Amino acid sequence: MQVTIIETGRAPGRLSEDYPRYPSMFMSLLGAADRDLTFRTVHVLDGEDLPAPDTCEAVLITGSPFGVYDSTPWMDPLRGFIRGVFAAKRPMIGVCFGHQVIADAMGGEVAKSDKGWGLGRHVYDVTAPEAWMAGAGPQVALSVSHQDQVITPPIGARTLARSAHTDHAMLAYDTAPVMSLQGHPEFSDEFVAALYAARRGKTLSDAQVEGALASLNSPVDRALVGQWMANFFRTAR
Repeated sequence: MQVTIIETGRAPGRLSEDYPRYPSMFMSLLGAADRDLTFRTVHVLDGEDLPAPDTCEAVLITGSPFGVYDSTPWMDPLRGFIRGVFAAKRPMIGVCFGHQVIADAMGGEVAKSDKGWGLGRHVYDVTAPEAWMAGAGPQVALSVSHQDQVITPPIGARTLARSAHTDHAMLAYDTAPVMSLQGHPEFSDEFVAALYAARRGKTLSDAQVEGALASLNSPVDRALVGQWMANFFRTAR
């Protein structure tokens, strides 16, 4: 199965040069979980056209510094593409911004959280495990970096995991083989620490950065969630 990765964002400053870009992070994560997966990337940031949804075997939408309310040349075309993927019944996964824009495109509500930034290691209660979530326990932990989140899921979306900070941290859809999640299984601890450091004194205070970094002393479930994502694509296949 070929996964079409829609690159909707890049890390700030030199981070996108010093670390792999988001599509490469996902290729490493998913490739380790399923060696039969292949990948291509569509760089909408660079003006590349989105493919016809029915030509995609599977789709993954990355994170982004943009919000669904931002005006970019590709935001409305991406919404149309997402609706086309649903209509074509192609498997799709969204992560962080990808999670949010899928919900937005399908009629949900996405906005900045009144709880402020989500940072560091977040632990989610698994409320409705699916068959592809092999090895799921009562909780799962991922590193996060977001202000926006899904406030109200679209009709037909089911919440699979939640926390006190994020009510709808993982969604699955009944009308098409689509799932999405707010956390970042693709981010290594080293990268996410560098990301917080790059935002210190800009969008994040010293206290926020120090608290986020301290939380990373406990492990996150990157490989487990990466396996879930690969399982999801394999099941849809």
